[in-house]
Amino acid sequence: MTGPSPQPPAPTFTAALAAGPVVLDGGLSNQLEADGHDLSDALWSARLLAEEPEAVVRAHLAYYRAGARVALTASYQATFEGFARRGTGPQETAELLRRSVELAREAAARAHAGGVTGPLYVAASAGPYGAMLADGSEYRGRYGLSVDALERFHRPRLEVLAAARPDVLALETVPDADEAQALLRAVRGLGVPAYLSFSVAGDRTRAGQPLAEAFAAAADADEVIAVGVNCCAPDDADRAVEIAARVTGKPVVVYPNSGEQWDAAARAWRGSPTFRADRVAGWIAAGARLIGGCCRVGPDAIAALATGLGR
Repeated sequence: MTGPSPQPPAPTFTAALAAGPVVLDGGLSNQLEADGHDLSDALWSARLLAEEPEAVVRAHLAYYRAGARVALTASYQATFEGFARRGTGPQETAELLRRSVELAREAAARAHAGGVTGPLYVAASAGPYGAMLADGSEYRGRYGLSVDALERFHRPRLEVLAAARPDVLALETVPDADEAQALLRAVRGLGVPAYLSFSVAGDRTRAGQPLAEAFAAAADADEVIAVGVNCCAPDDADRAVEIAARVTGKPVVVYPNSGEQWDAAARAWRGSPTFRADRVAGWIAAGARLIGGCCRVGPDAIAALATGLGR
């Protein structure tokens, strides 16, 4: 009895984007919650890296099976400072960051063993400074820190993630052009490509800067292979994709939320989803090449997106 056929060597992530649209996964947190996990902790999904790593593998696997070609790691809220508050030292935190990449690789291996064909990639997630604070400031920016201070915060985590050799570093949900500048500095010389993705409202960053100015900072950054937006309303993504492509000339990444609204007082989602696979064609026409979903976008939506793209 023979095992599954070995997968042919995968093109680099940069080459995959150049070849055509690539399907990103959906919200890791909502898949973990659907599986019964409580993510109310300040560490969010990063807590499971230490406590229930198998749950993270299963969540990634659900998206790979749905048709995603790229999985975002559970490291969005994993930082040295955040884990230190829980009594976790720097060596163990570094191991958990590395584990986030390994768990996504394990999910890809299981997907291939289960019959999924074609290259599968891992994007190492690095959320903004505000995600570590866990107070909602990741959607406001303007932390009162200098660009230098933000670079010092981001660089150690990015060094560890890069050393784990993901296919790409995901600098995501960035609310502020100043933090983007810090991240662009922090990825220099790491030897792993990165994409830069802002959280936006209308045609501005969450901190209020014009998106054209925010994207322009990445135009000449060799390490950054794609720019775009995530964790925003689908309607906001429509305009942002066009701006990103025009200003930078780079492939665009876009993965908005479902379109539902979070009611903080009731701690519940309101409204109906507006994320639909049929709006993806417009994003592709405007320059999108890495396309998926963020909060409240699950495997079913990603499966519909992948089917629509023939992936």
